[in-house]
Amino acid sequence: MDAKKTAKEIYKILGGKENIASNAVCMTRLRVKVKNEVDLEKLKKVDGILNVVNAETLQIILGPGKVNAVGDEFSKLSGIALGFSDSNVKDIASENKKTNKQKYNGPVQRFLQKIANIFVPLLPGIIASGLIMGLTNVINVATKNAYNTVWWFAAIRSIGFVMFGYLAIYVGMNAAKEFGGTAVLGGIMGSIFITNPALPLLLKVENKSAIILPFTGKPFAPGMGGLLASLFMGIIVAYLEKNIRKIVPVMLDTFFTPLLTLIIGVFIALIIIQPLGTFVTGFIFAILDFSYKKLGILGGYILAAGFLPLVSVGLHQALTPIHTLLNDPTGPTKGINYLLPILMMAGGGQVGAGIAIYIKTKNQRLKNMVRDSIPVGILGIGEPLMYAVTLPLGKPFITACLGSGIGGILAVLFHLGTISQGVSGLFGLLIVVPGTWIYFIIAMLGAYAGGFALTYLFGIDDEKIEEMYGK
Repeated sequence: MDAKKTAKEIYKILGGKENIASNAVCMTRLRVKVKNEVDLEKLKKVDGILNVVNAETLQIILGPGKVNAVGDEFSKLSGIALGFSDSNVKDIASENKKTNKQKYNGPVQRFLQKIANIFVPLLPGIIASGLIMGLTNVINVATKNAYNTVWWFAAIRSIGFVMFGYLAIYVGMNAAKEFGGTAVLGGIMGSIFITNPALPLLLKVENKSAIILPFTGKPFAPGMGGLLASLFMGIIVAYLEKNIRKIVPVMLDTFFTPLLTLIIGVFIALIIIQPLGTFVTGFIFAILDFSYKKLGILGGYILAAGFLPLVSVGLHQALTPIHTLLNDPTGPTKGINYLLPILMMAGGGQVGAGIAIYIKTKNQRLKNMVRDSIPVGILGIGEPLMYAVTLPLGKPFITACLGSGIGGILAVLFHLGTISQGVSGLFGLLIVVPGTWIYFIIAMLGAYAGGFALTYLFGIDDEKIEEMYGK
């Protein structure tokens, strides 16, 4: 692919400088904000473009590596540095209230995106701390706690405990910020829900009897409600702050708005949100426990086969806080996430389907797309393969999903779990429970085989391929 030529074609179809507000690149996509609508079908036909997603920004999927080369050339043509910090973006955004919307971009998807935005900034810490806790636990078992009193080992191990021990504070801060409130107020409310808070007044009074809460008649218990209660309170704090600010005089805003927000918020937190968060958390774990233990291999098949359809409509973001709950060492699963390995198998089914298409199709353009998409798909970046090949063709997407269920079955049979999150594909080897690597590889190969077999036998439609990619 000629990056300069591709960039020029994209630039021309998008209408040149007059229609381009900003441009940026991510791992696989060139993201462009445009002022007026453009011909998406014409854009999709440009050689090298895998697919186009019409969302708040125009997302042109080019694949890893290629996107950087094309992005650099495109930035030269537009005269705007890569990134969305250009000075004219805010002005253009105010002039263009109507932006391009993705096909599946309703209120549910937008709300779930906000929830995902709360947890995504926490992932580097969750991943690193999860790995630290998992590896130090392995060392402790192997050495019979020989290093527990060694200062450097204790220092490293404490990082994991600090991250997960105070995770509710970080969630509360991010939730308040994401919904338009002051982050620190959300963090203060989140501290109510950490397991070992310094809350002597709520824990005990002078005669050492427990504080009994109204309505529930139960004693205050730190940690009850957990991350979900902190999430709910962060959102509530944001709305409380904004509405209190409307009625407080400007002169008194700095003093009384945060004060009233916290006082009202703490009553809501203890009387309503803590019991609600506890109930919702228990309900989620009950569903997962039923799917994993009662349905067994059937549950594994359904979860793996049904994951990518959720991704295609944006509903997978609801799982972000669930993964965080499962990787919490203080939770019911003791930090082992049994759901993630099952869902990873969905990408394996897509890889298997891609291999089947590459072998069976005679369409060279499709072969080239599949050839470029499979390697990164194996490493866990499934967007090029899904958006450029299986999803547009229809049948291969279905057979890939159904085939990936084989990997889901094996993941359940092998009791696979992860100690962290944030990666997929073969990179999952970095986060699966130590000692289960060979079983993870076998499960992934099962997903490859399932996706390959079903697609090879039932998923190739030559007429559809010719219609989409030409002869």
